[in-house]
Amino acid sequence: MSVHKAITEHTQKMNNHLQEFLLLDAQREKAIEEAFERCKSGQPFSVDRINQITKAINEHAKKGISPTRIYVTEQMVQEYALRSK
Repeated sequence: MSVHKAITEHTQKMNNHLQEFLLLDAQREKAIEEAFERCKSGQPFSVDRINQITKAINEHAKKGISPTRIYVTEQMVQEYALRSK
């Protein structure tokens, strides 16, 4: 295998890895926003979906170069809602 081909394949693999991370991260941000909006309007909310996606992101990060994310607690969402008033 030529060096050029190996570099191209490696670069493509890294790019695919990062694209998948970006997709997961966008889903996580959407779930955070939904929980925040529910909390802000006084409706019940859950962080379960956020943390399911966070787990997927952290597992994905083990296979490549993408960053990890912290798990979110209900208290974190409540504190953010209070600060945003």
